[in-house]
Amino acid sequence: MKGLKDYLLLYLKGVAMGSADVVPGVSGGTIAFITGIYETLLQSIRSVDLKALGYLKKFNLKAFWNHINGSFLVTLLAGIATSVLTLAKVITHLLATYPIPVWSFFFGLIVISALIILREIKKWSFGVLAAIILGTAIAYLITAATPAETPESAWFLFIAGAVAICAMILPGISGAFILLIFGKYEFILSAIKELRILDILMFGLGCIVGLLSFARLVSWLFNKYHNITVGILSGFMIGSLNKVWPWKEAIETYIDRHGEIKPLVEANVLPNEFFEKTGAEPFFLEAILFAAAGFLLVLAIDRVAALLKPQK
Repeated sequence: MKGLKDYLLLYLKGVAMGSADVVPGVSGGTIAFITGIYETLLQSIRSVDLKALGYLKKFNLKAFWNHINGSFLVTLLAGIATSVLTLAKVITHLLATYPIPVWSFFFGLIVISALIILREIKKWSFGVLAAIILGTAIAYLITAATPAETPESAWFLFIAGAVAICAMILPGISGAFILLIFGKYEFILSAIKELRILDILMFGLGCIVGLLSFARLVSWLFNKYHNITVGILSGFMIGSLNKVWPWKEAIETYIDRHGEIKPLVEANVLPNEFFEKTGAEPFFLEAILFAAAGFLLVLAIDRVAALLKPQK
């Protein structure tokens, strides 16, 4: 890859990856796989190792740059960053203005993504079923037990970033989905939109550490215990549907940093109960349509991936 056209194409692939990872249910890893850069991405991440640090200590920047495939990583990351910075503002606005359609869209995305991931299980067994059940239970308990307002401390943002970034190397699960589990999806979007530098730096530092450490572990688990790992991941997604259910009643509230009243503890309610309990319009038809749109979007991405997959 040497020409300007190649770099522009790689940048656009990064934009697509960033767009995917901002939306719960669609994976940047899936986009990397579809666009043919998945293996190069994994190899480039793994190349940030002791040998690379050795080049840095000797100030041999050219050798360091070539070793880590720097041109590839920087161009791709620039595309991802462009997309995240742009979409963060859009999605934050949409969540505040049209919460039910947006959460319905996410709900549809996650449902079909979980089903598609299950298809990747090559051999079913009791252990795989147990992994699915365990993953579902863990995600459900976390989303049910954790209030909407999780810690905003630097250490928690660091951990959220470290875990969320692992999704980049896993086709099928997105970083935004992980942030939903941690209760920090809207918080991180707001931090990016408002340019809260300290929050962004701590989250970004966690991403770097996660990418260079946890990512290797997750990649190893995915390769060594493929079916069990896939089962747990799909279970996580199924259990997380509790978090993205569009109709909720606020049980407890808190005042955020802007002086606005926000829900702290919420309970899921049926659409027909939503108006009675909140006095707000449930937008049931719109919710169905947006959930279907999310469902069909992932099906389309999966279809493209199948068409572009090399024939054996």
